[in-house]
Amino acid sequence: MRSPTPTGVAIPAALAAPAPGWTIDADVIVVGSGIAGLTAALAARHLGRVLLVTKTHLDAGATAWAQGGIAAALHPDDSPAEHLHDTLTAGVGLCDHEAVRVLVTEGPRRVRELVALGTEFERTESGAFALTREGGHHRDRIAHAGGDATGREISRALIAQLSEVQSDPRIEVIEHALVVDLLTDAAGQVCGVSVHVIGEGTLDGVGAALGRVVVLATGGLGQVYRATTNPPVATGDGVAAALRAGAEVADLEFVQFHPTVLWLGGGASGQQPLISEAVRGEGAVLLDQKGRRFMAGRHPLAELAPRDKVASAAVQVMRDSGTDHIYLDARHLGADFLEQRFPSILASCRAHGIDPVTDLVPVAPAQHYASGGVRVDVWGRSSLPGLLACGEVSATGVHGANRLASNSLLEGLVWGYRIVDYLTVEGLPAPGEPVTRAASPVVPPTAREGIQRAMTAGAGVTRDADGLAATRAALEAAGSSEPTADPSTEAWETSNLEQVGMALTAAATLREETRGGHWRTDYPSRDDDHWRGRLIGVRDPDGELWLTYRPLEER
Repeated sequence: MRSPTPTGVAIPAALAAPAPGWTIDADVIVVGSGIAGLTAALAARHLGRVLLVTKTHLDAGATAWAQGGIAAALHPDDSPAEHLHDTLTAGVGLCDHEAVRVLVTEGPRRVRELVALGTEFERTESGAFALTREGGHHRDRIAHAGGDATGREISRALIAQLSEVQSDPRIEVIEHALVVDLLTDAAGQVCGVSVHVIGEGTLDGVGAALGRVVVLATGGLGQVYRATTNPPVATGDGVAAALRAGAEVADLEFVQFHPTVLWLGGGASGQQPLISEAVRGEGAVLLDQKGRRFMAGRHPLAELAPRDKVASAAVQVMRDSGTDHIYLDARHLGADFLEQRFPSILASCRAHGIDPVTDLVPVAPAQHYASGGVRVDVWGRSSLPGLLACGEVSATGVHGANRLASNSLLEGLVWGYRIVDYLTVEGLPAPGEPVTRAASPVVPPTAREGIQRAMTAGAGVTRDADGLAATRAALEAAGSSEPTADPSTEAWETSNLEQVGMALTAAATLREETRGGHWRTDYPSRDDDHWRGRLIGVRDPDGELWLTYRPLEER
């Protein structure tokens, strides 16, 4: 292990907010209502009173937007060992082997439990799972539902289960609630969250939800970039709050850019329509501006290569041709097949005047998934007592430098259960009494667009030292431009984006190599001699972010 590196990045201890005007008590507080949060909340009821807090509606997170499916070794000819191999390969040498072993061995059982909870996956005539293939997989192992609406179906089934048990006094749901900060006691143990409930019901304004443990399941940070497939709620709230409280984060530099996002023009921003990898899994191909297929000679899996390989190839083709998009050709699949298998994608494309049945579909890479987040172990435990995390907000080590397609839903599902299994055996800690941490002014909402432009330009698909330095300067300016901005939902979100962006940029600056979702044009090669390890970030007591390189053990 190398000596920790100071970054000069300032991370506040808390965000400015009104004093809590109400208090609610629980044993387990779950923040987020995607597959990870819903799984944890439903499984934790036997531990005591569960409070589920979600930012807008229960189904507004990234899970409902997942098109492709959920990966697991469900076919008799497949095996967890093969799934493990494909995951390790996609992770480019940085996966935690034990975490991947947990994922692939527990995954099939957990997917079958989803069926028992009411999830209706598509089936063959014999009743078996109708499995398909996506990038990086050497087997058909992607279970899907509704053609291309797997996440929506899983979300529906889990929310239906939640509705059935909401008469249980041991569980309560608060929607339209933004978690501003984690609450900690004098010993540094997490003992709740400060919550802003946005004008809903009687719990209006900022309050304190006190609990014996907090489970973060807040999703990703995609809105830190100008174009993303992530929903508007994905503003990095969980990672930022954990950083401010003193938790370790890991792998923030590894950001996955999905290669086939519907290109809506150079001025498009915010959430963009995803064209699932499953379309390529069914035989669609990628073409350059001259109609030539460009992946066939670049990788043995061609269009089904891991996402980092396809995205980097797309960027190179776009640069060589001086264009800002490529094309996806699915016309040969036929109208009947496309309309049955990909109804949501067809509807989305047609809403923008493009018909994949007859037209080439313009696509370009856009931010899709954060492989890093709050560092946790195989039981979901963070470096802070009382704080656990699962789903995209966490860094389990499963994804390494580049997530294998359709492993994200599975990770959230498996770790949602594992957290509850751990708490069941170990028990809940004694409740703590929150102490006040020094709060810093919030970043004005008007700074958001500048943050997104800077991150896209310097810390996006390709990076170099000059671009990262320019990004950092722009983010520092955004954070200090209007220190008297009033606290609000938009200001808290913008502050989170600025802090996560600063931490991500610092990690991307330090890692001087190209690997997976981190592409440095000034260090274009993978460097196992110096960088086969993880960058762990933590805020010190003086508020500075430090990064520590921890090499992985050889296997």
